[in-house]
Amino acid sequence: MPSKLPHYALRIPTEVMDKLKYIADRSGRSANKEIEQLILRHIEAWEKANGPILFDDGFVPRSRQKGI
Repeated sequence: MPSKLPHYALRIPTEVMDKLKYIADRSGRSANKEIEQLILRHIEAWEKANGPILFDDGFVPRSRQKGI
């Protein structure tokens, strides 16, 4: 069954991807899950420093804008 989660193509240098895959393997995760964990930690740190992201300021991610 295909995933209904959004997809995002990430372009990074091969050496960086290889290192990420190494870390992911040692952590028992796929590269995708390792990236997801890094993103979640970044969001958590940002919200700790700046407050929760509530989307109450009119910001609409491009992926949710109509007609794009």
